[in-house]
Amino acid sequence: MTDTVSSFSLSIRDDKVAVITMDIPGESMNVLKASFADEIDAMLKQLANDSTLKGVVFISGKKDSFIAGADISMLDACQTAEQAETIAAMGQQMFDRLEQLRLPLVAAIHGPCLGGGLELALACHARVASSSPKTVLGLPEVQLGLLPGSGGTQRLPKLVGVQKALDMILTGKQLRAAQAKKLGLVDEVVPESILLDAAVKKALAGKPRREAKKQSLLDKLLENTGPGRKLVFSQALKQTLKKTQGNYPAALRIIEVIQTGVEQGYQKGLAAEAKAFGQLCMTSESAALRSIFFATTQMKKESGAGDAKPRKVRKAAVLGGGLMGGGIANVSATKAGVAVRIKDIAEQGINNALKYSFDILNKKYKKRFISKAEMQKQLMLITGTTDYSGFHDVDIVVEAVFEDLSLKQQMVADIEQHCAEHTIFASNTSSLPIHKIAEKAARPENVIGLHYFSPVDKMPLVEVIAHDKTSAETIATTVAFARKQGKTPIVVKDGAGFYVNRILALYMNEAANILLAGEPVEKIDRALVKFGFPVGPVTLLDEVGIDVGAKISPILTAELGERFAAPAAFDKLLADGRKGKKTEKGFYLYGKAAKKGKKLVDESVYAVLGVTPAPALNGEDIASRCTAQMLNEAVRCLEEGIIASARDGDIGAIFGIGFPPFLGGPFRYIDKLGVNNLVATLRQLESRFGSRFTPCDTLLKMATEGERFYPQ
Repeated sequence: MTDTVSSFSLSIRDDKVAVITMDIPGESMNVLKASFADEIDAMLKQLANDSTLKGVVFISGKKDSFIAGADISMLDACQTAEQAETIAAMGQQMFDRLEQLRLPLVAAIHGPCLGGGLELALACHARVASSSPKTVLGLPEVQLGLLPGSGGTQRLPKLVGVQKALDMILTGKQLRAAQAKKLGLVDEVVPESILLDAAVKKALAGKPRREAKKQSLLDKLLENTGPGRKLVFSQALKQTLKKTQGNYPAALRIIEVIQTGVEQGYQKGLAAEAKAFGQLCMTSESAALRSIFFATTQMKKESGAGDAKPRKVRKAAVLGGGLMGGGIANVSATKAGVAVRIKDIAEQGINNALKYSFDILNKKYKKRFISKAEMQKQLMLITGTTDYSGFHDVDIVVEAVFEDLSLKQQMVADIEQHCAEHTIFASNTSSLPIHKIAEKAARPENVIGLHYFSPVDKMPLVEVIAHDKTSAETIATTVAFARKQGKTPIVVKDGAGFYVNRILALYMNEAANILLAGEPVEKIDRALVKFGFPVGPVTLLDEVGIDVGAKISPILTAELGERFAAPAAFDKLLADGRKGKKTEKGFYLYGKAAKKGKKLVDESVYAVLGVTPAPALNGEDIASRCTAQMLNEAVRCLEEGIIASARDGDIGAIFGIGFPPFLGGPFRYIDKLGVNNLVATLRQLESRFGSRFTPCDTLLKMATEGERFYPQ
């Protein structure tokens, strides 16, 4: 018999196991909504009234997804903390009813089981997961500035222990099925083909008895004694503050709510969880983080070129086997799943690029994320050549050679000679205008920029740069290809530095000016980390390479004006052989001179620059001065049409240079500051330091008319 309601169906098998299947019509993934309460209530009543039943299995009707979490737009609609708290309390009550079911209830998990989906699974009496790599379990609410609000902060510590629960909830990390089993989060891992059978068998075996987990002596002392638990929570707080700089309130509330449950019991813990959930929902940090989620979700539906349809990419090629080339080949093969041909002038370059992928995949294999067979399958997608053999059927070629215009123009000519008429030539240049690279092309409509950030396998952003002759199909195909590589692409207009490097250059230059005025290296870095950047600007310069900055600066200055001129003192660094981390000589100490676990400034750098450190500014002033330039330039990019919208500018800055996510990006941050206040800051800095701080026209107009970038 089957009784179907809109999102859930209940069927009873011959062996008297009821199977609840969740399948929201018209959606690619299941998400939990408050409106489901009545449907679940009706099903639970039906189960309670059937005395012949022996067990219940909860499964998803979606092909590759269990439950991806709660419906975030439901939270966005909340006007008050109390409304959000009510939603959390409803979820808690619903899952309590599941847990109190007299029948054994088993979750059969295949695909993402995240947020509210995992909280539902935790309320079941047992969990069986498929061994598919698509199956991941986690509580990622912290990434939205929230905490698990349907009992997750209370059930997870009971199941896996306080320390492991804190780690999972504070980081939002996602576990594969095998890791989840090792942790005690799932009871059994089976092939997807027998998932339902295994879950039914589990249900027929009755409610499992939870035996006390084996613990080391240290864990017993830390988790089972008052002083031990106190130490666990105080250490978690200390590490969290160090990591978040106090900028993410959700992390602190997570620790507080878990501690309440552990010390005062389940009911008090639930009440604290719902209250904290409601309050966090109203914070500006959560609103900003949710805006990023909505923006990236919306962008996935866009082609980047209106109604244009992308051409399918079956085979890709990469020119250059350096770090960037190796990284691009890696994400093309392992994420996009396409065959990649690497061309380099030397065998050594090809070997380096192949090793890049081998090292990454080998790490995954050792951590049991992938099998040996899967590793070999992905490696076999990458081949190399020192000529253009095997290029005739390539759909897209990504060029990652030196920043030399004539060399890149030569590459375009070679590709047009050796590839098909439809082959796209995508340049990974970081600063050269694309129209110049396409200047001598026979098919300029196929030439586009595809700017990756280093390291390619970790950085989520790519800039897709169209010049005025790039065809809509080329744009759409490149955007779709970048998405398949696991990237978030933003389409930007052609121009020196494009968007991300353009706003970054002024930020870095200002940090350099502050350093040359006598502020210590570590003080500048500390100020910007406190502001919310993952690393400080001086550390970043060491990481990227001082020589790279020196190469880009003249290009930007020639195209965009004197405000991009790098301080002349930087020539002294290069003359002293200081290129940064890659040569183990820059602003910081490397190798044997560095202290383990702590970055130390190479004090000799001050003498090279002719500077005597004399701290005079406070951290807030340093951060304000560095970011004022960046914010002004971001708005100028919007003014010039380099970026299509404030949304794209925010995503580009967050994913490309680590602009603090809790601020929502440069444009949301300007709205938070108030345009008038930013203009006043720029005017004050302009009076002291000159025209590089002159506010752009759009800011002045917005300040006069009281405008914002986003509606309130």
